[in-house]
Amino acid sequence: MTAAFIRFVPDDVDDLVAFLTGEDWPFHVGRPEAEAVRRRAADGHYDDADERTFWVVSEGERAGLIRLQDLADEGPVFDLRVRAAHRGRGLGGQAVRWLTGHLFTELPGITRIEGTTRQDNLAMRAVFRGAGFVKEAHYRRAWPGRDGRLYDSVAYAILRSDWETGEVTPVAWEDEPRP
Repeated sequence: MTAAFIRFVPDDVDDLVAFLTGEDWPFHVGRPEAEAVRRRAADGHYDDADERTFWVVSEGERAGLIRLQDLADEGPVFDLRVRAAHRGRGLGGQAVRWLTGHLFTELPGITRIEGTTRQDNLAMRAVFRGAGFVKEAHYRRAWPGRDGRLYDSVAYAILRSDWETGEVTPVAWEDEPRP
């Protein structure tokens, strides 16, 4: 299954509302309210100088959504959502590889791309690793869940130099002086 990536435009707002409010997003706090999505879209939240949104289109359907954020920074971040009916088919990996190439090609000033997920989102963690991202942080009890629990959060990143060479620069975890 091959995906296409199509930039969000303001005329897509009804589809965006339906997408975000019509699905269960198990690793997000909950579904946003329709009016909140409309308000944020009207304010340019999904497409402005610092943020861009793309549809992940598969088999003629809007199967996912990518939000690229902090585009003015040297290390932008992203949010990826894939509809339940399309999960487990490789779209997440395609999307992360696409957004990595897109950002490093379109924004020559960025040095890295970052993403976070809940510790128990094993599928997304595998997507990160498969796309050349490296685990850089583990935040204990930092991600609020719908059930009121605090889950651990893990952060991954890819460096431009790693993307260009295909090499993975390991994190120097043991860099603290020993007493």
